[in-house]
Amino acid sequence: MAHNTSPTPAKPLSGTADLPAGVQANVAGAGASAASAPPAACVPLDIDQQLCFAVYSTMLGLNKVYRDLLKDLGITYPQYLVLLVLWERDGLTVGEISERVFLDSPTLTPLLKRLEAAGLLTRTRSSQDERQVLIALTEEGRAMQQRAAHLPQCVADASDTEMSEIIELRDRLLALRARMARKSG
Repeated sequence: MAHNTSPTPAKPLSGTADLPAGVQANVAGAGASAASAPPAACVPLDIDQQLCFAVYSTMLGLNKVYRDLLKDLGITYPQYLVLLVLWERDGLTVGEISERVFLDSPTLTPLLKRLEAAGLLTRTRSSQDERQVLIALTEEGRAMQQRAAHLPQCVADASDTEMSEIIELRDRLLALRARMARKSG
C-alpha cells in the first residue's frame, strides 16, 4: 500500500468556517465589537496544521542539507554550531557555549572533545576557577571559518529561497522563541 507523503494543504485559519459550531455561535453572538476582531484561531489536530511539526519537519530537511555541506569540512551540525559561536567570540567557557547552542554540558563535552581531537579547538581549565573549562579555537579552527563562509548561501540555494526571505523567517522564529521563553519563565 503506497503512503502519500505529500503534505495536506494548510487550511486557512481566518473566518469562522473552520471553527467548531459552538465557537462559531459565540463569535456570531458576540456583537458588533467582536465583528471587527478576528475570531480566535482553532487549529485542528491534524499533523499538517501543527506549528511544531512544520518546524520539526523543516529542521529534518535543513539537517540533511547541512549534513551534505558539512561533510566536506569533516564536522557535524552541532559541531558547526559550536564553531559559529567561537567564531563570534573565542575563549568562552563550556557553560557560555552551552547557553548559546541550547545543549547541556553532558551533550556538549563529548562534542568539544571531538573538535579538540580534530585540532579545531583547545580545552583548558581556568586558572581563576578550576571548575570552568575554557574553549579556544586553534589556527585550524579559525581558518575553517573561511572554508565555511559559503554555507549560508548554499542553504538558501538548496531551499530555493531568497536570502532576504530566510532572514525574515529567522527573525520571526527568534521572536517566537523569545516570547515562548518569556511565557515559560
